Amino acid sequence: MNIFILLAAALLLILYLLRKHIQIGPCMLAGGLLIWAVRSMQPAELLQTFTETMSLSRTYDIVFALYFVMGLEIELRKSGALSGMVHALQHLFSSTKFLLAVMPAFLGLLPSLGGARFSAPIVEELAKGLDITAERKSAINFWFRHIFEFSSPIIPGMIMACNIAGVPFSAFLKHLSWVTILAFLTGYFVMVRSVRTEEELLPEETAEEKQQEKTDLLLSLAPVVTTFLLVVLCDFNASWGLGLVTFLMFFVLRFMGRGVDWKEILFGAFDRKMLVNVLCILCFIQLLTVTNVLTEIVYAFQNSALPVPVIIACVSLLIGILTGLSQGHVAIVMPIVAAMGTGNLDLAGIAMAFGVAGQMLTPTHMCLIVTIDYFKSGLFGTLKPILLCEIILLTVFSIYTYLTWSAV
Repeated sequence: MNIFILLAAALLLILYLLRKHIQIGPCMLAGGLLIWAVRSMQPAELLQTFTETMSLSRTYDIVFALYFVMGLEIELRKSGALSGMVHALQHLFSSTKFLLAVMPAFLGLLPSLGGARFSAPIVEELAKGLDITAERKSAINFWFRHIFEFSSPIIPGMIMACNIAGVPFSAFLKHLSWVTILAFLTGYFVMVRSVRTEEELLPEETAEEKQQEKTDLLLSLAPVVTTFLLVVLCDFNASWGLGLVTFLMFFVLRFMGRGVDWKEILFGAFDRKMLVNVLCILCFIQLLTVTNVLTEIVYAFQNSALPVPVIIACVSLLIGILTGLSQGHVAIVMPIVAAMGTGNLDLAGIAMAFGVAGQMLTPTHMCLIVTIDYFKSGLFGTLKPILLCEIILLTVFSIYTYLTWSAV
């Protein structure tokens, strides 16, 4: 069977099961099993998929990073620091809508798989009293957390892209940094601008209340900054960094008289449904590798008559959708970019922009999974504004790239 017809059949199966309100993870795994059944039906491939999934360090980094993020969120929420931080920011900035966009964007600077779980409670707190649906809150949290995919020097996908494609790191950041601004403006226009708010004059605070809010702000932002520094300066991976910070915060809060019961953290951070979803999706991604589906897709595009930029865009978008990981589409597509034109910023930029778009439109993306799980929102309702944002972003990006490319 033609590989693209097979992928379309798998996608239809996934969409059908999602409509039946089955969890995302099992739906994705069912699509992967359909591909396996049509292509080979060899039990050895299923065993290899499971074995490789459970032996990859990426699997445990994701699972434990999510666990510690949820544990940290419990610490901050139960201690009152999270709510206090939101109040402090509302006094600092007059616009709640501005904060709805800025806070997940700021926390998105932390390169943690599934890290949208940390910014979600802040969006929830900011949205209290606003006429805003769960799907819109999910979309806001998910979109703005990823606007720095094009300009952050510590995003793993950016680091890999420069190394593989052979483009200078500083030049690549300069080449794509404007896309971050475009992503912010697009998301704000589509998802935030229409939110109805009634900006109330906040009551005058006492000196003691102001000091308390400053403390809450410090307590809430310190874990993010500390983890950021551990990842950047000390080369920690996400799970180790978050684990250490969560452990230390437990004692910091206790020392300040705001301790949280360790049992609430230990058991409250464990989410069995999320664990199942994550493992199923990771198995799906690995199944695509074991069955050589990804390799065949790349080969099919390489042998087509399409122009090179169109090939790069199509392959990046499709691989981004299938893997849901920046490292995934970068590792597969950037070698093609290097082969077609090493050091070509335009080709590398196309691969990055369309690959990120793909990972933003797929239920294989961990941040989307944890966001939907937190807000209890619908998948299709959440993705609708994201799709509109990506259409706008990719249209502007494509026009700009075409015009500047022609000028060279």
